[in-house]
This record gives sequence, structure tokens and C-alpha cells, in this order.
Amino acid sequence: ETDLPKLLFDEHHHSHAASAFYPSPFEEAAVLCLDGVGEWATTSAWHGKGKEIEPLWQIDFPHSLGLLYSAFTYFTGFKVNSGEYKLMGLAPYGDPKYVDIILDNLIQVRDDGSYRLNMDYFAFATELRMTNDRFADLFGGPARKPESEITQREMDLAASVQIVLEETVVRIGRTVRKETGESNLCMAGGVALNCVANGVLLREGIFDNIWIQPAAGDAGGALGAAYSVWHEYCHQDREIRDGDAMNGSFLGVNYSDEEVRDFLEDQEIPYTKVDRDELARRVADLLVDEKVVGWFQGRMEFGPRALGGRSILGNPLSART
Repeated sequence: ETDLPKLLFDEHHHSHAASAFYPSPFEEAAVLCLDGVGEWATTSAWHGKGKEIEPLWQIDFPHSLGLLYSAFTYFTGFKVNSGEYKLMGLAPYGDPKYVDIILDNLIQVRDDGSYRLNMDYFAFATELRMTNDRFADLFGGPARKPESEITQREMDLAASVQIVLEETVVRIGRTVRKETGESNLCMAGGVALNCVANGVLLREGIFDNIWIQPAAGDAGGALGAAYSVWHEYCHQDREIRDGDAMNGSFLGVNYSDEEVRDFLEDQEIPYTKVDRDELARRVADLLVDEKVVGWFQGRMEFGPRALGGRSILGNPLSART
């Protein structure tokens, strides 16, 4: 016998669901998890009540909204599992001219939001690439090479797959609302980082309130695993807060002015200390001059989005920055 603690393994989508529901301000809620793939699940629906989460249904690999989006991320020359936000950002510049081609050939979406991919066009299940030659033929040629010029085709592809994603998420949302009867929705999983699709779902008015885990990707799964052990294994009561239990996602380390000063002096880095009003004016002037600014204040964000704790600032009107 040993005194080693037990090792508890949480299922991937359950940890996503826990990360979405348990920090939320809701006593009860529908829970929707959308990502590339967990063990097998790629999309799953849950019903959160108090300190329990009941599974409702799931869609399994290789059929995946996240992997569909990643396939287009790959095909437009961006890096899978990190460049999806670039595809989302590229979408407004394009014309969704390929929506019908995607729906006719790549994904079958039913009225209830369930879906299947046509694996004749994808390679990710058996190879180290996301798409195959048949996929390229659909869209007039091979994938864009990374770091090469972005053409109108890539913009149109981004716009098209974004529309398909949004329409599918809305259909799933309607189904989950009907199945649970809940007016509140919690979301997690990498696809839940697509804030444009989230906004479309919110504006549809299917749910009165939507709460999305800020670290919706796999990093948030660690938080969800801890929550699930605390509430479901240790049977600890859940404290539901009206406000933001995630503290705006500012859960990381914080440094005092003295600690920052000591580091700068130890590393012999020149610095000037200014008050907040002067700081704002100086940064504004730097941005106008097309400089790039590193912004460091307060606690570090937990999750992939720059929220003003550790951020890089640039002038959006400038082609240089």
C-alpha cells in the first residue's frame, strides 16, 4: 500500500462541459461543447443542474465542425490548431460564394444541426494533412502555401466556411433549447472561441443568456477537470455567483511596480516611470506613429485571447502594424 493519491481521469468533453457550467452564474443551463475532437466526441450536448452535468448526446470523430474549420484553416495557408482565428478574421473580407459547394460536397447538415462530413475530401483521419486533392479540385487548385500572398479565393473560402459554421451552430442551439427547455446556455470547446458565430447565436434570441468559458479550448479543460472532481467526486456544494466567477479571465500572475522595477534594474533595461494619464498619451502617440506596443498590467489572462493584461497593441489603420 502507498499514500499516493488517487488519479482521476476526466473525459475530454465532460471537462469542457464542467468548465462551461460550473463557473457560470446559472443554477440550471443547457451546455454545448464544440471542438476538433476529444477522445471521440467532437460535438456534445449536456444539461447542467446544480452540481451535476447530464450528458444528452454527442457526435463522434471523424465528423467534426472544428476539424472542418481547421481543414479550411490548413487550405488557406494557416497553421492548424492555432490559425483558426486568422480564418475568422479573414472572413469579413470575402464573399461567401462557396457555401453551396461546401454544403453539397463536404458536410451534410440536418435540420436539427446534426451533421456528417464527406470523408472523400478530407485526409486528417489517415494522413498528416487535413485535405486531399479532391478538396483542392473543388476550389480551383492547391492549398495556399504558408506566408504567401493571400488572394481573394482565401477570403471567399473563409467567408463561406464561417457562414456554414454559424448556420450549423444556430441549428444545434435550437435543438438543445428544445431538448432541455433551458433559457440559459453555457459553451466551451475550441469552436466556442469563434466569437463571430457566438454573436450570431446570441442575436438569434434562442437563449436569454449565453455564458462562454473564456479559456474555451483545451487549456480550460484543466479547470473543468478540477471543477468536476470538486463537485461530482468530492460532492462539494456549488456557490453560484451573480457576477463573474472567472474574474474576467484575469487569473494569472500579478507583479507589483516594485517587482517590475527590480527586474528592469537587474537586467539593466532603461525605463521611465510615468503616471497613468501620461502613459495613455504616450501610448496613443506611439500608435499614431505606427509603433507596436507591448502592454503589461495586472494579472495575466487565462485563455488565448489578449484582454489587456498581456497584449500587443498596434494601429489598425496602418498597413505596417
